[in-house]
Amino acid sequence: MSTPVTFTATVTRDGEWYVSRCLEVEVASQGETVEEALANLREALELYFEDEPAPPAMVHPLVTSVDVRIPA
Repeated sequence: MSTPVTFTATVTRDGEWYVSRCLEVEVASQGETVEEALANLREALELYFEDEPAPPAMVHPLVTSVDVRIPA
């Protein structure tokens, strides 16, 4: 029986592709749209956990922005 688990994902644009990454485990995927990238990440995570145990106690990362001064 499968148990639903929520992971944190980021999606960035890389040329013509969208790249999706899971922040709790080192799994990434890509797609031509945001939705496709996330669907592909979901599938990659499901395949990953066929061979790996689920995290015992998952702590979601803090996702925030950082202001940096860059010389002009």
